[in-house]
Amino acid sequence: MNTAVNVNVVHESEAQRQHARVRIPAKLRYLGSNRETLEVKVDDLSAGGLSFHAKQPLKVGEVLRGRLQFVVDNLGLSMDVEYQVRSYDAGSGRTGVQFQSLEPRDIATLRHIITSHLSGELISMGDVLGTLQRDNFTKARKQKDNSGGLSAFGRLKAVTFSLGVFVVGVAAFGFIAKSVYNVYFVSHAQAGVVSVPTTTVTMPRDGTVQSLVESAGSVIKGAPLASFSTSMLDLLKGHLDDQQLDPSKVEELFGKQMSGTLTSPCDCVVAKQLVDDGQYAAKGAPIFELVPRTAVPTVEARFSYRQFEDVRPGSRVHFQIAGEDEIRLGQIVSSASLNSADLSSDIRVQIKPDAALPAELAGRPVAVDSNRGPSLDWLIDKAVARGL
Repeated sequence: MNTAVNVNVVHESEAQRQHARVRIPAKLRYLGSNRETLEVKVDDLSAGGLSFHAKQPLKVGEVLRGRLQFVVDNLGLSMDVEYQVRSYDAGSGRTGVQFQSLEPRDIATLRHIITSHLSGELISMGDVLGTLQRDNFTKARKQKDNSGGLSAFGRLKAVTFSLGVFVVGVAAFGFIAKSVYNVYFVSHAQAGVVSVPTTTVTMPRDGTVQSLVESAGSVIKGAPLASFSTSMLDLLKGHLDDQQLDPSKVEELFGKQMSGTLTSPCDCVVAKQLVDDGQYAAKGAPIFELVPRTAVPTVEARFSYRQFEDVRPGSRVHFQIAGEDEIRLGQIVSSASLNSADLSSDIRVQIKPDAALPAELAGRPVAVDSNRGPSLDWLIDKAVARGL
């Protein structure tokens, strides 16, 4: 048995034509070498090119322009084409050309004419116009090419971009979730302040004041706080008879001064001096605000009456003091209406901090929040209660 392989055999799929050639009555007009218009008969035509007998020599590889003309329903149909000479027989003049850069509508017209001619149908102008009106092409399929993958830098860039979009999405979701949580589960105080019980030292007589202690200084009970000077006339006012009210006596008493001392009523810290040194103060005017050393600062806050259920005594709150980054915890120990005669007034609550506050924080504004929804502390307490 002969098993030799004939290497001269060519498979049909390797030798078949790309486009079918047909003989269709058509003419080609083009410019000759001397710029004169030449008209030749088309021998055969396909969707990829045509052949004709040239009247003048042509060079292989030369690109020319011409006009292809058909007769359809006794009407002339022409299209401008650009073609390249692929073969030329100098003896017979037979020339084969290939179309270059045909427009989609020209390709559709050629295919319709060739297909109708091969099937034996009559070509009408209506069919040609109908072909030109519809979309005869589809998008090319994506080719899977292993060599066209992204480089290492391209993959890193794509992963970085995807990660950035993911982080932005998570941040946006967290912001929206936090905003919704604050609206539905957190009650915010309208105002708050660090409060400490204070003792006020007033002026016993009309006169001027001179401080003997520094601001924020500590004093013990009975220690001098300031000295004051008052006119003798003011001291004896209401105790003089008509004889002592002689103008000369009054002038003499007015020129005399009496000095006194203001003392501390407790072991305190001077929180504020309300009258500057050397300034005149009337009788009963407050001069100093003192804070007892044993006083425990608390937080006073004002809530809307609509938040009544959230600010009951025993409720836990979070608060932040101005100038600090720390979030502190506390418990509401009392609540009362600002105006008992007005049932729609706000509610003032007193908060006892879990950790003692320094006395120097007195008077600072405070932001207070009452959280009535599930929080991290709530989850931890639940987990501890279950023994997790």
